Amino acid sequence: ETPLGLILCAGKTSEQIELLQLDKSGIKVAEYMTELPKRELLEQKLHKAVELARKRLEVKPV
Repeated sequence: ETPLGLILCAGKTSEQIELLQLDKSGIKVAEYMTELPKRELLEQKLHKAVELARKRLEVKPV
């Protein structure tokens, strides 16, 4: 089977998950899973990761 990749994008209020055919894009696999988690779980994890990244980038008052 042709390998698929996931593109995870997040905005302030929404997340988007898209599939990418890796054989046509030339992108290499960073992590390989035989079963994907449910879409809702991926959205939750992406949202949490974005929140954590934004908190790390916040400028703290001195």
